[in-house]
Amino acid sequence: MKILSIFGTRPEAIKMAPVIKSIEKHSSLTSIVCSTGQHLEMLNQVIDFFNIHLDYEINAMSKNQTLNDLTLNLLENIQKILAKAKPDLVLVHGDTTTTFAAAYSSFLSGIKVGHIEAGLRSGNIKSPWPEEANRKLTSVISEYHFAPSLRAKNHLIKEGVNKKKILITGNTVVDALLMAEKTLNTDLNLSINLQKKFNYLKKYKKFILVTVHRRESFGDNLLNICEALANIAHFNHEIALVIPVHLNPNVRKVIFTNLNEIENIFLVEPLNYSSFIYLMKNCYFLLTDSGGIQEEAPSFSKPVIVLRDVTERPEGVEAGCLELIGTNKDTIFLKAQELINDKHKYKKMTNIVNPYGDGNASKKIVEFILKIQS
Repeated sequence: MKILSIFGTRPEAIKMAPVIKSIEKHSSLTSIVCSTGQHLEMLNQVIDFFNIHLDYEINAMSKNQTLNDLTLNLLENIQKILAKAKPDLVLVHGDTTTTFAAAYSSFLSGIKVGHIEAGLRSGNIKSPWPEEANRKLTSVISEYHFAPSLRAKNHLIKEGVNKKKILITGNTVVDALLMAEKTLNTDLNLSINLQKKFNYLKKYKKFILVTVHRRESFGDNLLNICEALANIAHFNHEIALVIPVHLNPNVRKVIFTNLNEIENIFLVEPLNYSSFIYLMKNCYFLLTDSGGIQEEAPSFSKPVIVLRDVTERPEGVEAGCLELIGTNKDTIFLKAQELINDKHKYKKMTNIVNPYGDGNASKKIVEFILKIQS
């Protein structure tokens, strides 16, 4: 059975990597991998870290490209790859433009699609945008649905998906995280180099890790976030804030303009996967609008303040390891100060088993594929 795994962004590559590695272990399965290059620089770091062999590459991005342009580019190029590779099954992940384009192109080519991380829903078609639409459209045309949770499975069933075509797996991001942690723990040179790389943080009592990149955060929301971060830094001189700044110019210009001159805020270039895992493992807590980080951080017992109004990952909020607060500058400041000063609240948020998975999602997905093959 020939399986084509397609990804385009760094988070997709991280979450697909353990699945690809699991496929490679079975002689009855042929793994084919395609990268569309949506996050080209950041993507290559992940590909190298997990030692993923690419069979096909698409350079999908161009300057000032619209989502319409990107989608058309992907549809045209993926169709050509499908014609060459002739896979029996195409695996896509999550909710990106690559996800939808790959699923739709496969559907038009008569090839079955397996959707990893299927069934996440925010309930708001405009938030996150366009991801909520991408994942719903992908569900409609997928044959198999690998849901990370019971909630995700129930979303799919309500939308008319045959429950026999749904498998609850947990999230593959936890598999990837545990693989990365094992590498950090066993590779002495890597560990030493990472300690040296972030040696400047030793002068601070603790540090907060911050990531912001979503489209709905652009504009006034991002300005509010920056003002809140500046206030947190001002009132906590013994604490550092580390912000890997996304390559998107809509993010970079605002962050550098507003935060570059603050002594205990460190604006760094996008980090490779091992560096980011190192920081996540050693930070005090995280402020983020990312989806993947919401799933990763609980494995390291790190509280997460989510800078969004809605999340398609409510399991962490319900469990108590995430707090969903939006982008109001005063709320961000107050919630951060609570975690800094309230030891009881901090301990409560850290003493929770990760609700997003146990590290066996990839194994479950491949076992399912082996069954449908026979």
